[in-house]
Amino acid sequence: MPELIPGPVQIPVPGGKMIQEFVGHASTGDDSVSIAMMVAPAGWGEPVQTPEFDEFTVVVDGSLTVDSEQGPIHVMAGQAVIARSGEWVRYYTEEGARYFAICVPAFSIETVHRSDEDITVIDPE
Repeated sequence: MPELIPGPVQIPVPGGKMIQEFVGHASTGDDSVSIAMMVAPAGWGEPVQTPEFDEFTVVVDGSLTVDSEQGPIHVMAGQAVIARSGEWVRYYTEEGARYFAICVPAFSIETVHRSDEDITVIDPE
């Protein structure tokens, strides 16, 4: 039988970003996939990471930049980007963004492999 998810679980993070997980470890106990809506303020950024999961990111509002070893990718509202497992990436936004992140298998702090847990704040000049 289909299972209704009545609402997301709010996951607290530093740096002013809001994470609302609909499916995943925190919300449904699922470890095969996580689906979360992110709202990142202007100047927000994450540390470099090399996750053990594929991350599919769909930008709904604003824009997001994904740094990689090949250079930055600017993802605008209505666009998406895929970061494959094992790739070196860093996510940030200069103007702010609302986006969905789908991770396969599910996101976990143990498998994201961030270089530093401090959130970077970028000057949105």
